[in-house]
Amino acid sequence: MGSFSIWHWLIVLVIVMLVFGTKKLRNIGQDLGGAVKGFKEGMRESEAEAPKVSGAGQTIDAEAREKHKS
Repeated sequence: MGSFSIWHWLIVLVIVMLVFGTKKLRNIGQDLGGAVKGFKEGMRESEAEAPKVSGAGQTIDAEAREKHKS
């Protein structure tokens, strides 16, 4: 009962290809690859836009004051 052998994975792959077809699987792969690529680009953009803070990891203790309209 443990892990699957290479033959088990090949049989599963053949069944999946028969059920979905190679064209649909290729489209799913392209969509997934495009989503991963877009996610990586978004992460790079957010890192570039984030302000650089010196002393990262330090906590700043501050006091907030309320503005009252008179």
